[in-house]
Amino acid sequence: MTNPLLADWQTPYGLPPFAEIENAHYLPAFDAAMQQHLAEITAIEDNPATPDFDNTIASFDRAGKLLGQIGRVFFALTSGHTNPGIQEIQEAISPLWSAHWDGIYTRQKLFKRMALVRDAIMQGSATQDSQNTATTSVTEEMHSLTELLYQRFIRAGSHLDAETRGRIIAIGGRLSQLQTRYGRNVLDASNAWHLILTESETDGLPASVKASAAREASAAGHEGKYLFSISRSSFTPFMTWSTNREAREKLWRAYTEVATHDQTNNHPVAEEIARLRAERANLLGFETHADYELADRMAATPSAVRELLDQIREPAWQRFAEERKRLQAAVQAEGGNFSLAPWDWWHYAEKVRAADYEMDSEALRQYFPLDRVRQGAFDVANRLYGLTFQPVDDVTLYHDDAQAYEVREADGSLVGLFITDYFMRPSKKAGAWMNAFQTQTRNGDEVRPVILNTCNFTPADPCLLSLEEVNTLFHEFGHGLHGLLSNVTYSMLSGTAVKRDFVELPSQIMEHWAFEPSVLKTYARHIETGETIPDALIEKIRQSATFNQGFATTEYLAASYLDLDWHQLTQDDEVNAEALEQKAMAGIGLPAEIAPRYRSSYFQHIFSGGYSAGYYAYIWAEVLDADAFEMFREKGIFDQETAAAFREHILEKGGSADPMALYERFRGRQPTVTPLLQGRGLG
Repeated sequence: MTNPLLADWQTPYGLPPFAEIENAHYLPAFDAAMQQHLAEITAIEDNPATPDFDNTIASFDRAGKLLGQIGRVFFALTSGHTNPGIQEIQEAISPLWSAHWDGIYTRQKLFKRMALVRDAIMQGSATQDSQNTATTSVTEEMHSLTELLYQRFIRAGSHLDAETRGRIIAIGGRLSQLQTRYGRNVLDASNAWHLILTESETDGLPASVKASAAREASAAGHEGKYLFSISRSSFTPFMTWSTNREAREKLWRAYTEVATHDQTNNHPVAEEIARLRAERANLLGFETHADYELADRMAATPSAVRELLDQIREPAWQRFAEERKRLQAAVQAEGGNFSLAPWDWWHYAEKVRAADYEMDSEALRQYFPLDRVRQGAFDVANRLYGLTFQPVDDVTLYHDDAQAYEVREADGSLVGLFITDYFMRPSKKAGAWMNAFQTQTRNGDEVRPVILNTCNFTPADPCLLSLEEVNTLFHEFGHGLHGLLSNVTYSMLSGTAVKRDFVELPSQIMEHWAFEPSVLKTYARHIETGETIPDALIEKIRQSATFNQGFATTEYLAASYLDLDWHQLTQDDEVNAEALEQKAMAGIGLPAEIAPRYRSSYFQHIFSGGYSAGYYAYIWAEVLDADAFEMFREKGIFDQETAAAFREHILEKGGSADPMALYERFRGRQPTVTPLLQGRGLG
């Protein structure tokens, strides 16, 4: 039987043949693709011609095409639409995947070829082709790809002895297993816990929230009751509106203690991950894993990260103290004889917001139906970059919730395919993210991108979004544009393949357009009356933009400090998850009324994602995006010259140049922290 993953995909836009793929196809496909990739690498090593950019660096970038396309399909589904079979395959394939890449990046013959080409490029501005008949000027992109690959070999330990390289490969394999288990534990623990309530226990909840909870309960076999989960799309509305303080506490404790019990306890998993990362960093010549990771980031050092966090911490803590005082007064005003607790914060913050700004968050949702918000994001991309998004209904995707859109330039030329998958379900992990089923490249055949945006909104008809969810949609759309508008030659530099603390710039800057008055008027219309959002309500949104930012910034900073503390452990340090977290939070004086945005048992960004020692990246990139948007404000938020410069220097360039150099080309100078502090109401 033909394995569809290994066949030539005769599908529109280069989409995977989802309808033909079965779980049983993955392992044989991975095995065959890895063998093919190794053969391609061996051919590069054994090429008798003098090593040059094309026969070594560019050939390495072209190699592994089949493995890459299989991996993009499989790993997108492990997070977006998994099942027990896929989870078992993931646990089997993760160490093999890690060992495959670690093995490639420690091949000595290949490393020597890479080093020779790098030396030639570093010493001059031209490289001779493999026939010694012509020379080619070294472009900035060629230089970037060469340096990227050389550093990957160094960071994998290619310059070390065989025994050390073997240990590093073994650590990588074990880490892949642990990181997969960590993510699965969070998903399993999250799906296993539900809060089931009767009608009398749902006081304060809006009708739309109750209707969604009733649907969830019915689907789970609890007809006539209401089911709430620790998914943010369920958790946040309940914590905001429920007057049932006992139930709020139960839900908050379940959320903050997820994956800390029984077989899904992630504390020992996190501890082993931290120990192995510290050992690997030491073997590679770094004091800690944070030093290892940050050497390849814009920030460069842990001290630079802490310096940024410390700059923001004091004004954030001060603002939080003011907010806490205001919320405690609200408790007292309604006769509450208790001190504000963490499970009270969302509830009383909403009361204060409503009182101070006369803004009802539930009523506000009526202006933000999902389809119109999505169209609003599309319209912003059209006005900035001339892009159009047209629904494509004659393609088969991996789930009925997913919708495809053909993206074209103003001149009608095809950009690529954009896919949205917006609703939460048990087969999807929490959060929001971007994947690519296909990345843009011109190294060999020209390939157009196929980009996926995934969110976790509550399924409803109509689906009405909160301001936070509107923000999330625009954020992920920014990542999508980064992938769609990539205009580079080499796939390893394409789209979002940039330094981790730069990748959030294109996503976070898009958030600014979401609530600009002129933009709101194009898409925010009442679901029942069709009324365009009134100016008075827009002004309330503007005035409340910095509301609760002390809380939001504090919980984010707490998680960032926690990430650093986990990854500044040395190989000799004793590791205990609970003790480490308590010490980390005491060290920054975290107030008792707040928990870090992510705790050690469910911090998937750093333990099963790519943000280890890098969660600070969101605030680092916010310095960039706030400063960059100031330029749009100065010249006009749809100024075509500014938009063209942002597209040319940021969105199109991927990892083809140093990110600060790209930013300076766009902005004309380095960024300052002032716009960020002002935007958060902290300065």
